[in-house]
Amino acid sequence: MENSLSFKFENLKVYQKALDFVDLAYAVSRNFPNSELYNLTSQFKRAAVSIPLNIAEGAGDTNAQFNRFLEIASGSVKECVVCSTIANRQKFISDAQNMENRIKLAEL
Repeated sequence: MENSLSFKFENLKVYQKALDFVDLAYAVSRNFPNSELYNLTSQFKRAAVSIPLNIAEGAGDTNAQFNRFLEIASGSVKECVVCSTIANRQKFISDAQNMENRIKLAEL
């Protein structure tokens, strides 16, 4: 991010990868049926967004506090795994897309 006003957490690789996953989750969920707008689509996006939000919120705190926020972010990663699995089982996404999601989530 090229900006004269930046925050230290924005330089964390995990934060940058989390933002990349948010982009992926939004792109993937655009193909979900309209009937899922307030169900799986919303849940997948909220869980994805929760990952970088918790990383940012915990950054700069004590190590113990930061670790707690990372644990919350990790829970959101797991939530995204389940959302991706459900989307795949319901045939909203392909096996290949599910695998791509899982690879990105494993990196986080």
